[in-house]
Amino acid sequence: MCKSDCRDNCRIFYRPIEVAIRWSGLERFESRILEIVGARCVPDPDDLSEWPMLRLNIERIFDAMRNHELAYGRAGITCNDPSLLDDPRLTIRHVDLRVWMTRFYPSHKQAFLFDDIERQLHPAISVEAVHALLIDREALRTQLAAHQRELEALRKEIKRHGVPDRVLATRSETTYLNIVGGLLTLLLGKSPSGAPYSSFETMDAVISALIAHHEGRPGISERTLWAKLAAAKRQVNTA
Repeated sequence: MCKSDCRDNCRIFYRPIEVAIRWSGLERFESRILEIVGARCVPDPDDLSEWPMLRLNIERIFDAMRNHELAYGRAGITCNDPSLLDDPRLTIRHVDLRVWMTRFYPSHKQAFLFDDIERQLHPAISVEAVHALLIDREALRTQLAAHQRELEALRKEIKRHGVPDRVLATRSETTYLNIVGGLLTLLLGKSPSGAPYSSFETMDAVISALIAHHEGRPGISERTLWAKLAAAKRQVNTA
């Protein structure tokens, strides 16, 4: 559904039949259905025989209101007065409908209630969890950028002193091992919320990916990588 259609279908509050129409994806028949139903809150069974899903959804809505699962009121004001269930002015607020639908029908995410991101999420994944993952990702990017700046500063220092990159002083080698070990910990680690920082689960997977992307470069061999990464891992674990 396009954004303009969503705006047309979204309201602050709805009549139950209007909710059922949107829930059933029957917006194109709304005027016809409303004409049939008239001012009645609950249509007669024969009224909606052409749209069986619409009948089911209106029954679900009234069942939820009768069982105090879905808040309702009159003319947009929440009252939860049982006598209103037969009142033509019976309404359900948009925000209350969202809460109820999320709890009881998490896989039924209609466009008039939920945005595109919320509709694409698996029911078991909350928006809060996605936000936490995004925050963790930004923190990882910041740490990686800091390590890259540190590494570049070391290279410039080595070049300034006329020391070839392949001949490192003990202090510089320790620094490199710390950086590599730190990056390896991030690649194989998890955030405070328990989400993996990357798709790599083992050091073997990291080595395989390095060889696949940079095979033939000096030092990019299975034997050398195992030795260097193991040394880096030891270095950060003993620091």
